[in-house]
Amino acid sequence: MKALKVVFFGTPEFAKSCLDAIHQSAHEVVGVVTVADKASGRGQKLNQSAAKLFAVENDLAVFQPEKLRNPEFLEEIQKLNADVFVVVAFRMMPKVLFEMPRLGTFNLHASLLPDYRGAAPINYAVINAEKKTGATTFFINEKIDEGNILLQEELEISPTENAGSLHDRLMALGAKLVVKTLDGLAENSIQEKPQPEVEHPKNAFKIFKEDTKINWDQNSENVHNFIRGMSPYPCAFTSLKIGEDGKTLKIYEGKFEVSTHEKDAGTLEIDKHQFKIYTKDGFYLPEELQLEGKKRMSVKDFLNGFQNFDLISKTIQS
Repeated sequence: MKALKVVFFGTPEFAKSCLDAIHQSAHEVVGVVTVADKASGRGQKLNQSAAKLFAVENDLAVFQPEKLRNPEFLEEIQKLNADVFVVVAFRMMPKVLFEMPRLGTFNLHASLLPDYRGAAPINYAVINAEKKTGATTFFINEKIDEGNILLQEELEISPTENAGSLHDRLMALGAKLVVKTLDGLAENSIQEKPQPEVEHPKNAFKIFKEDTKINWDQNSENVHNFIRGMSPYPCAFTSLKIGEDGKTLKIYEGKFEVSTHEKDAGTLEIDKHQFKIYTKDGFYLPEELQLEGKKRMSVKDFLNGFQNFDLISKTIQS
């Protein structure tokens, strides 16, 4: 098998895992393209991406262009004479860039395409209580996540896991799939195929803050799946009224029960021994949470540390 020269495009930990796998394979990483360093926090400390940190640690050439159409950047990448570009958790690429290598540019997506195209496939697979998901490598074209499929591998979803644990398992699966795809391209043994035509594909649109608010006026199981699908990031939240103040309450984990009741959805029962929120067909019991201004903690620690439960409104704020 001929070793391929690879330029890698990626940013977060998910991408770094794939970069590591390629670096350990028979193929050669000739460049790493990642996001520019960003200042954040009170001290405005420059944060470097996981992909950059790995690249620097392993003496790989790093490129951090502000604009992917920058002529100087394009010229530098062209000079690397790569056989293929690999993209994992990066941004949209212009045609002038993804058409550059002789074998093309492929992306790793954390779903079984054509389902869950978009920015948050892992979250939505859990939210929608899917029994399985997977990873797909596909050639990039000018549409989002719609290029020809190279390889796919399935992964079962446990009914108890959250988006975080599924992310970690898909990260490991995806890293292996990327190397397998490179091997197949090197050996000319992969037959690319168009994505199946689906009348109503499941989407995985980018999640914004307002999308993470819990709707208690639905079935308990749906509430539970929503919370685990948002955990640990970006995390589902609800709003409590404590005295005259409205406070955000993030919920990371919990359990539910289906039971007949006559209470309004969003009714709260809370005291030193319980924290119960009623849903359409039962109730939800938070087990791990974080009140605005406090650290993440167990519900036991939360209840033990609270002084005056009479201050809490017994109705969740909409």
